[in-house]
Amino acid sequence: MYDGDCRVCERIVSRVEQWDSDERLEIIPSRRDDVKARFPWIPDSAYAESLQLVRTADGRTWQGGAAVEQLLDVLPRGRWISWVFRVPFVRVIADRFYRWFARNRYHLGCREHCRFAREGPSHGPHRPS
Repeated sequence: MYDGDCRVCERIVSRVEQWDSDERLEIIPSRRDDVKARFPWIPDSAYAESLQLVRTADGRTWQGGAAVEQLLDVLPRGRWISWVFRVPFVRVIADRFYRWFARNRYHLGCREHCRFAREGPSHGPHRPS
């Protein structure tokens, strides 16, 4: 699940969809109405912290940098990058970078659109990816 109100996230999703040539992924905005019913074990606060990746076969869930690592392993084009996670300390660095990105994504190219999504009263509580 990802933040469907963030243009940066939308651009990343677009790229992931291009890389998903086998159409193995179901990419869902975290604000979709059925998310809580489909994934009741994921607390609302988790969406505010990071991307959530769920393997639907068994419900195993990854978030943040670990989700990115798993996602790269699934994507045909991502496999040539995923080896980097075997390098010592890369997972720690990736997780820290991901947390920084998640906190700052609204300042990284979204401008007015995401400011409205973040602050607009009609959107309810913000649940970023």
